[in-house]
Formats: sequence, structure tokens, C-alpha cells
Amino acid sequence: MDTLDTLRSRKKAATRQSLHEAALRLAMERGLDGVTVEDIADAVGVSRRTFSNYFTNKEDAILHADRERTGVLVSLVEHRPAEEPPWRALRTASRELYHGRAVPDREWVAQLRLLRRHPSLLAQQAGDQIALERDLAAVLVARGHDLDETLARLMTATFLAAVRTASVLWLEGSADQPLPELIDELLGRVEFR
Repeated sequence: MDTLDTLRSRKKAATRQSLHEAALRLAMERGLDGVTVEDIADAVGVSRRTFSNYFTNKEDAILHADRERTGVLVSLVEHRPAEEPPWRALRTASRELYHGRAVPDREWVAQLRLLRRHPSLLAQQAGDQIALERDLAAVLVARGHDLDETLARLMTATFLAAVRTASVLWLEGSADQPLPELIDELLGRVEFR
């Protein structure tokens, strides 16, 4: 039964990833308004109902990879050594997040950023950022270090602002170093006690 559950889980993950990739590709080709849920389902060869088993709407499908990445980040922070100070845990988790992963090319990211300026995606992204800030803060508070909720939220908001700033600088080409190094450099310029 374990093997069957594992196989089923892998198949579901593959379907979810295929739907995400199709949604992203179609939206980048046609613009978000030029894509329907039916188009995405057809591109993957599944029904509209199957799409709905995985995602609420096309925006949800497009943002899937971001949510996966932020889930990994939260988990990495959560599993840092308990004695490690909170800011160092965030910074080290950020390094681990990018270690061994391909960094997307600038042209693809530029197209994606244009797509993400769509109001319906912006609204979901803003909600996702607030949720990530809250989740990271909760993990930091749970780790101890006499960190209260307010300082933890400030710390995670600062962390996320540094990551966004590095991403924009890298995308604009004003930084010659790889994105993970730039993120780490900017995080290194901020100190929390």
C-alpha cells in the first residue's frame, strides 16, 4: 500500500507541475486575459474538473512554483539549529534555498515580471507575501531567542524586502553577480540583534 500511495503522490505532483507549467507558458505567450482554465487543462490533456482538483483558478496555477519555493524556505528556517540567531537562520536558509538550484535567465524572469503586473496576480501575490511574512515570523518566534511577534515580523519583512531588492537589481542587470550571491550580500548589510 505504501508503494501505491507514493506512486499516487508522485503522479499528483507531476500533474500539478504540468498544469503550473502550462498555465505559465500560455499566459506568457497570450497574456493572462488570453488564457482560460480550459486552455490550460487542454494543454496538459486533463479535464476542467481535474484542473479544479489542483488549483482554484489560473492565477493560482501560475503562482504555484512561488508557493512551493516559499514553503521550502519556511521549512529550511524551521530546521535550522535552535541555537542559531534568527537573522542568521533566515540568511542561511536563503543560501540553502538557492544552493544547487538553477537560477532562471533574466529574459524569462523579465517576461514573468510583466505578466505578474496583472491586477489579479498582484492581489494574490500580495496575499502570499503577507502569509509568508507571518509564517516566517511564527517560525522565528517558536525558535526562541526572546523574539517577540513584533520584532519577528519586522525581521521577516526586512528579509523579504532585501530579497526583492536583490531580485530587482539582478533583473535590471545593475548587478554582475549571480542572484543568490547578490541576495546574500544584501542580507549581509542588515543586522538584527
